[in-house]
Amino acid sequence: MTAPLAANEGGADAPHGAREVRDEDAFDVAAVDSWLRRQTELPAGLPEVKQFSGGASNLTYLLRYAGRDLILRRPPAGTKAKSAHDMGREYRIQAALAPVFPYVPKMVAHCNEDPVIGSEFYVMERIAGTIPRRSDLGVELTPEQTRQLGHTLIDTLIDLHQVDPDTAGLTDLGRGAGYVERQVAGWTGRYRKAKTWNVPSFEKVMSWLAAHQPADVRTCVIHNDFRLDNVVLDPGDPLKVVGVLDWELATIGDPLMDLGSALAYWVQADDDWAFKRFKMQPSDVPGMLTRDEIVSYYTEKTGIEPANWAFYEVFGLFRLAVICQQIYYRYHHKQTRNPRFKNLWLPVNLLERRCRRIIRKAA
Repeated sequence: MTAPLAANEGGADAPHGAREVRDEDAFDVAAVDSWLRRQTELPAGLPEVKQFSGGASNLTYLLRYAGRDLILRRPPAGTKAKSAHDMGREYRIQAALAPVFPYVPKMVAHCNEDPVIGSEFYVMERIAGTIPRRSDLGVELTPEQTRQLGHTLIDTLIDLHQVDPDTAGLTDLGRGAGYVERQVAGWTGRYRKAKTWNVPSFEKVMSWLAAHQPADVRTCVIHNDFRLDNVVLDPGDPLKVVGVLDWELATIGDPLMDLGSALAYWVQADDDWAFKRFKMQPSDVPGMLTRDEIVSYYTEKTGIEPANWAFYEVFGLFRLAVICQQIYYRYHHKQTRNPRFKNLWLPVNLLERRCRRIIRKAA
């Protein structure tokens, strides 16, 4: 199988996932080109622009110049919390991490001048490599190699968790002790605000989380959206990670909360069909680590032992449900017409049932 081009990959052909720009997401290409030429040297002519179909939050575009490919990121249209779509923050985090965590894309420029396209945005270089997609890794691997890749993925997350916020100049992203408590309260409030008639109340789950929250185990840089489809694999050695993408939610926080959030997306081979229907990454391919194996590997490598892993597991699933519901809320209220969001209320229901099963088992 030929490895598909990644969303941040070089090459002459159109990259995997790049499509024509949706009408509702179009922007003034000439205005961006004019602004960008004041920030960096570019080949002559306007870029060819494509939109990446993956992702459901910030919008991502390919700007293809002759001999140079760039990526533009901007917020979605409609009601949104600036804290969740702050382009300047996302740009700054990656720029600060570059000297100490060599897996971030190279930043090119950040624009906070609304008149250019009507919203903030930033531009970065593409990273050559393959991004795993929903159903396959994009490369042929044996089950043994796939297992090795799973370990490499978690090693990359561990490397991030070893980054000293002071050294990276990111200390001000944190708010001190109480991260777990703030997250439980914050996501609870977000769900109540975004709830629609066709999703469960989650009140029992939210009450359980509030009653069982542990103290922070430690404080470090966390990604908050760490998935297989947010990493770039080396085109010459697909067992090596060369890039980590989508830093929109990164902050200073508890590493076990980051791990729990990552595993909420981790659909494995023995999960039921309904859960597999909404999988976003090829975490169920033969040889890939299970959720339990990932937790064991992470704790063995870091020495961090969770007193109650069920809390982090339930929190991660609840948080994912809130993210899905916030996106569905935009569709429900006609703030976006993207048909991909039409049925996102369904996984919200599935995630609530899964949370309650874990809670019953932990009782």
